[in-house]
Amino acid sequence: MTIQRVLPFTKSLLEQAVSSGDVAIDGTAGNGHDTHFLASLTGTTGKVFAFDIQAEAISATRIRVQEFEHVELIHDSHAKIKDYVSEPIAAAVFNLGYLPKGDHSIITKAKSTLSALEQCLDLLKIKGVLLVVVYSGHEGGSEERDAVMEFVSSLPQKTFDVLKYEFINQQHSPPFLLAIEKKQASN
Repeated sequence: MTIQRVLPFTKSLLEQAVSSGDVAIDGTAGNGHDTHFLASLTGTTGKVFAFDIQAEAISATRIRVQEFEHVELIHDSHAKIKDYVSEPIAAAVFNLGYLPKGDHSIITKAKSTLSALEQCLDLLKIKGVLLVVVYSGHEGGSEERDAVMEFVSSLPQKTFDVLKYEFINQQHSPPFLLAIEKKQASN
């Protein structure tokens, strides 16, 4: 057995949750890697919504997904997901922190992230997954990490399964994955 690193494990969970024709969200488009991956999973009959507040990220993602016509790039906060998405989603993925090779002073923040996560949980289909890769080794990262952990820890277990996947013997705040699967409709 080979233990998967956080990002490959995230992709394997997306592969299990997303099928051709599904709708998915990339809550932090970044450089477009997850958007591209989701677009390949949903196929041309599906739809991917990718959000980022940075024009640089939207441009990078646009280049990466140029072969896909079923991707909608949204230059806006992921806190406004429901302004753009109303249909049920099979999956949503977030990479918290800052844009790799971008301005490290522009980071995801707890308030907008928690709003986005709540909206995604509302939109999730039964057996859908919300995947959050938490990077906390930057200034402001621990506050967001703690707020997200408090939020997901309080989700009702009748409705959601919540998994934390992390390597505990690594130094320097390694990223970890929070995987949330919707088991039944919220009351």
